[in-house]
Amino acid sequence: MSPRRDLKERNFPSAEEELRRAAPPPGDRLAATPAYRLAFADEEFLLREELRPVRMQLELLKPELVQQEEGIESTLVMFGSARIQDPAKAHAALLEAQKSGNPTLERRAEQAVAMSVYYEEARRLAEIVTRETQRCGQPIYVVTGGGPGIMEAGNRGAYDAKGKSIGLNIVLPHEQHPNPYITPELCFRFHYFALRKMHFLMRSVALVCFPGGFGTLDELFEALTLIQTGKCRARPILMFGREFWSRLVNFDYLVETGMISPGDERMFRFVETAEEAWAVLEHEYDLKTTAQCAL
Repeated sequence: MSPRRDLKERNFPSAEEELRRAAPPPGDRLAATPAYRLAFADEEFLLREELRPVRMQLELLKPELVQQEEGIESTLVMFGSARIQDPAKAHAALLEAQKSGNPTLERRAEQAVAMSVYYEEARRLAEIVTRETQRCGQPIYVVTGGGPGIMEAGNRGAYDAKGKSIGLNIVLPHEQHPNPYITPELCFRFHYFALRKMHFLMRSVALVCFPGGFGTLDELFEALTLIQTGKCRARPILMFGREFWSRLVNFDYLVETGMISPGDERMFRFVETAEEAWAVLEHEYDLKTTAQCAL
């Protein structure tokens, strides 16, 4: 009697199986030529200029499939400068600068210490959000750009809470190395800034912006523009440090000159502490606290 067949047996071999079969026999001159390679296994072909649309699709799809498999539905995006240091490192650098007798170095080190408070707030916020939401069975995962500074603080806070977090790294002329607190299976790397930005927003329930430079401003204003124009749903945008942001951008002047409409400046709000930011998120989404979950 012939063996029974499986109803779910594949009708066609998988790409992986075909690739194993496609290995050219030794000494076969034609089978070893680039033209004979399977297209999906031909790196030289995939890197051609004309294949950019395919590469962009792959870069959108790979993180999407992985996050689906990991059950990630809601994220908290944390933006901010890669240059903001851990307070302990900032204070150590200040001591060294004071020993140097160089007033310029000392002033810079003092500024770094002052800005390091944001590292600690980012770390604490990520820890609170991760701990409180995973205990109540409605996890919100922290996602950062994967690098140092505020990005490291965000991933570190989630790590401290024994939760998973995401890092969306980018290939840069000066090599960017992922910080060690990212969950390894959620440590992604992008070539295209545009696709990386899409993944920042696709699952986000809120965005938290700490002081930063061009990259932070780019990400902040892109999110504001998408919300303003109705291209994505409104969500809380929390900006840490009213003094920093108010000195950097005169939002009232934008309204006064008619560059934005009255009310557009209410698309975001300023916060100063991790607890204040968490209170906003808790209210906006009716998130249960740990104490409520125990009831």
